[in-house]
Amino acid sequence: MHPLLVVFAVAGAVAAFCWVASLVTRDHSWVDRLWSIVPVVYVWIFAGAAGFADARLNIMAGLVTLWGARLTYNFARKGGYTGVEDYRWPILRERFGPARFALFNIFFVVLYQHALLVLITLPAYTAYEHRGTPVGILDYLLAFVFLALLAGETVADQQQWDFHQAKKAALDAGEQPHPRFLQTGLWRYSRHPNFFFEQAQWWTLFFFGAIAAGSVLQWTVLGAALLTALFIGSTIFTESITRSKYPEYADYQATTSAIVPLPRRGQRLARPA
Repeated sequence: MHPLLVVFAVAGAVAAFCWVASLVTRDHSWVDRLWSIVPVVYVWIFAGAAGFADARLNIMAGLVTLWGARLTYNFARKGGYTGVEDYRWPILRERFGPARFALFNIFFVVLYQHALLVLITLPAYTAYEHRGTPVGILDYLLAFVFLALLAGETVADQQQWDFHQAKKAALDAGEQPHPRFLQTGLWRYSRHPNFFFEQAQWWTLFFFGAIAAGSVLQWTVLGAALLTALFIGSTIFTESITRSKYPEYADYQATTSAIVPLPRRGQRLARPA
């Protein structure tokens, strides 16, 4: 069977599982639990279809595996596999009501997000179509960039983890943590540095396919572009929740880039509550 059809079949089966599981458990985070796993499977399907003989596809699969392992670990340590639902879904359920949220669940949470997880891996399909194109210096440079971005996301997530552990300890001790949200380290230059590194890795993967094809004019750019759009929308929604909890977050927004790490605009820090 053609590897693209295999990927579509696996994606369809996984999407069906997530939808049924969300109905049975009333937990709508099943896609989140598989987010870091299924893209790894898809890229290895293309590498396997080439007989694991195409160096570029093997490099791409290896890099995506490292991405998946790191993200799975970070998700697991935050309790993602213990039945903890994404805090945004209950808010949307309340806003939409049962009928509208049921449609949102099947069309966005399940179908759209699973389609996106396929699309972001399709530069591997481009590489598969042009398998045999020699690996060159640009491929090695991209691999280095991908690993650097992976390291950046690891640092950002660790800084966030350390902050929330310290915040939890303060609250458990009956103390009021200050500041109430992270704004140091990489978070001094971006309100969401982990989002930046995450998106940039998938743009890097797109360029692997473009190199194999000999042109950046590839329709598979759609995956990285739609992922960026999803993160922008998610950032706007997430920050609206954060701002409602912490009014001083507005100061942080005024001085700090949303996603791309940049020097701060002025030196104001978030006001204490």
